[in-house]
Amino acid sequence: MQYLSIEGKQKLKGSVSISGAKNAVLPLLAATLLSKNEINISNVPNVADVKTLIKLLENLGATATCENHKVNIDTRGVKSAYANYDIVRKMRASILTLGPLLARFGHCEISLPGGCAIGQRPIDLHLKALEQMGAVIELKQGYVVATAPEGLKGATIIFDKVTVTGSENILMAAALAHGVTKLVNVAKEPEVIQLCEVLRDAGVKIEGIGTSTITIVGSYGELLDMKDFIVIPDRIEAGTYLCAGAITNSKITITNVIPKHLEAVTLKLIEMGFGIEADESSITIIPASKIIATDIETTEYPGFPTDMQAQFMALCTQAEGTSIIDERLFENRFMHVSELSRMGSNIKLKGHSATVAGNTKLNAADVMATDLRASSALILAAFVAEGTTKVHRIYHLDRGYENLEGKFSALGANIQRLEE
Repeated sequence: MQYLSIEGKQKLKGSVSISGAKNAVLPLLAATLLSKNEINISNVPNVADVKTLIKLLENLGATATCENHKVNIDTRGVKSAYANYDIVRKMRASILTLGPLLARFGHCEISLPGGCAIGQRPIDLHLKALEQMGAVIELKQGYVVATAPEGLKGATIIFDKVTVTGSENILMAAALAHGVTKLVNVAKEPEVIQLCEVLRDAGVKIEGIGTSTITIVGSYGELLDMKDFIVIPDRIEAGTYLCAGAITNSKITITNVIPKHLEAVTLKLIEMGFGIEADESSITIIPASKIIATDIETTEYPGFPTDMQAQFMALCTQAEGTSIIDERLFENRFMHVSELSRMGSNIKLKGHSATVAGNTKLNAADVMATDLRASSALILAAFVAEGTTKVHRIYHLDRGYENLEGKFSALGANIQRLEE
């Protein structure tokens, strides 16, 4: 098994190019199930989750070639609507095939996703919405068995709470439905917006893109003429590298980004004393004369992203004063706290809040990644720790960060991937 060895007390400098967004490309790959033609997708990140979903699509009958961050995919040969457990268990985002498969074939069987380290993320909102569109849903031996023999019907659906994957699944289902679907309380994340734009460019009439209410006129079961597209940059990867610059108090530049997507992150960094310089596609972080403690509350976009909570927690250990972090979206997303404590952090948990003491001297330790973003928080802490830290179970990292050690090495970090 592989681990990362990271030497502490490091300064970073230079620039790093951000990869395509994992959370954008996954629903877009699922959306190719709605297409009647092959599609070329550019700026695809070379990460494990993307490989897993492509493998699932190939198991269903699609053909795909991947080279130089480009994927050519053709789903015309898909005949199966059965997504088995062996693939789905590896990645919860596999559930994104539910909407498009049901809309295309009128039936599908999708394994229920496995457990998740950051808490329960139930798919009941997905299933409830599909039932409102006329689907019959049964749970049999760990599988969602969905049927809509006469096709899905347009409906007005009000999501009980904001759900990103739920919004995406029902957007795809509505694209092929019979009639008009109105979705209320839709997620407004950039990744959801890009999915809407790709469906719109394929001929689907969609109104309200980027708002909480979206109206979709379905194609009455006719497959779409999807166009080639470029995946948006990964705002969470970008935010992670900005936090690396912040925790080491170094000047670094990230390129191939959309600064608007990172406003919640950059505004918080400014509040903590850092300078931010941005143009159309890059952001530079300027060192702070003093890192100031801050309070953070995670919420849906355009608020502060839950996927940046762990990285900022590591940063707050180096601030002057005490920071309070409220995690409002997932009930079990503080698993990195125990590992940061092994490195000497002083973090107290109470319910969904963490109180982080600043001005903390961190020391190297053997630590274990518990989920994707927790992994990156441990790396950030290792950059300022005394000694050499070993981060184990880095397969979590490989799910969402492309060539992380290579990119950090280019910034001057002493980081190596080694075998146990």
